[in-house]
Amino acid sequence: MQFDFPASWNNYLGAEMSAPYMKELEAFLDAEIKAGREFYPEAKNIFQAYKYAPIDKVKVVIVGQDPYHGKGQAHGLSFSVRPGVATPPSLQNIFKELKGDLGIAISPHGFLEAWAKQGVLLLNAVLTVEADKAASHAKKGWEKFTDATIEVLNKECDHLVFFLWGAYAQKKGASIDRTRHLVIESVHPSPLSAHRGFFGTKPFSQTNDFLKKHHKSPIDWKLPPLA
Repeated sequence: MQFDFPASWNNYLGAEMSAPYMKELEAFLDAEIKAGREFYPEAKNIFQAYKYAPIDKVKVVIVGQDPYHGKGQAHGLSFSVRPGVATPPSLQNIFKELKGDLGIAISPHGFLEAWAKQGVLLLNAVLTVEADKAASHAKKGWEKFTDATIEVLNKECDHLVFFLWGAYAQKKGASIDRTRHLVIESVHPSPLSAHRGFFGTKPFSQTNDFLKKHHKSPIDWKLPPLA
């Protein structure tokens, strides 16, 4: 297979895309396909987060870990699920915090495309996963690519907001320049940890206050109804 990477990012990550480790990733996914193993998201959606949010439009980066591994869930945006798919528990908690923070009613769906189109880069650390096997594509090379993504955003952009929820995301974002960017850290919104320091952190209002302070349009966090 050949990765379908958006041209809008090529000046910043083109060298990574042609690096040997990315060629090895392509070969690995080819071998998975030939072996009859299903992975998510489907190949055309692997770089969906980048397609929705060209680097010059990025305002917010929400760092996830692994795509959802259930059938029909993952479509290339961290925390988001396809229309018609039940909202996963962590995303339910994100919606609860959004309601507590900005008073926005909890969305009946978990399709976050509207956020992505406003410059919210919904970036998973690992961009693929084998069906029903969490973290099965970890340490295959994706982490190096998404580390490079965060480093490019850190250096090339000004006044971004990074959501680092949980120890994994915080480690991944440890080198972000906090004199130029706003870094919002808390425990992960998972049901296992959300009550230990996620609820009440008000990340959405903090983000919009920061964006407005730096003369950027705020994010409309209210998700439109599905057509």
